[in-house]
Amino acid sequence: MTVALVTGASAGIGRAFAAGLAARGHDLVLAARDEARLEELARELTAAHGVAADVLAADLLTDEGVTAVAERLADADRPIDLLVNNAGFGTYGRFVELDVTREVDEVELNVVALLRLTHAALGAMELRRAGAILNVASLAAYQPNPVSATYGATKAFVHSFTHAVREEARGTGVTVMLVCPGYTHTEFHDRAGLGPTDVPEFIWQSADTVVAAALRDLDRGRSVSIPGVLNQAAAALSSAAPASITRRVAGLVIKRSG
Repeated sequence: MTVALVTGASAGIGRAFAAGLAARGHDLVLAARDEARLEELARELTAAHGVAADVLAADLLTDEGVTAVAERLADADRPIDLLVNNAGFGTYGRFVELDVTREVDEVELNVVALLRLTHAALGAMELRRAGAILNVASLAAYQPNPVSATYGATKAFVHSFTHAVREEARGTGVTVMLVCPGYTHTEFHDRAGLGPTDVPEFIWQSADTVVAAALRDLDRGRSVSIPGVLNQAAAALSSAAPASITRRVAGLVIKRSG
């Protein structure tokens, strides 16, 4: 039975990944800060699907937390077959008015922790010539994001980094895939400080929909999973248009969503 490690597993897309993988029969290592929520989720998934679910309480904003997860990924005696690098957060507002310490934390979690965990997992997987890594980015990766500047930049890093590492891993037996959700019903927007939104409901997706698409695309060997036709069209248009246009469009959209 394969083992999947999911970061940010206590809520949102991470929790949906844990549930989706458990339904497929994967044993799990659930990583996040909130040990109580992880324990509850582990019991729920074991009862529902008969899988083993271990809890790894770790704060990925600390060196100790990242090291603990990296060491679990590198443990040759207890191999991890699939890493879902999902942990992350966003901030909202004019960059100059935001707490710069929180912005640096955003880079540390969304970029540095993901980089370190990808490195740990890839090293162990290449030795076994088997495994998969899913790095969760966002549609925000495809254009500059006014009033969400740091978040968009971190996801642009994940986008570029994941494509490059996928190419480096070609022929090693390890699959590296990028996941780019659009607007998704989770706790993310509340935590980012966006509050209520008037973005039309038809644009939103559930975390379960995002995960189902990602796992289907992983099965198909795709390099990128963008769930939904509207999101795929938005990514294509953003990729083709110059930044001078996409940053203005993104700014108008984000103002409507705030």
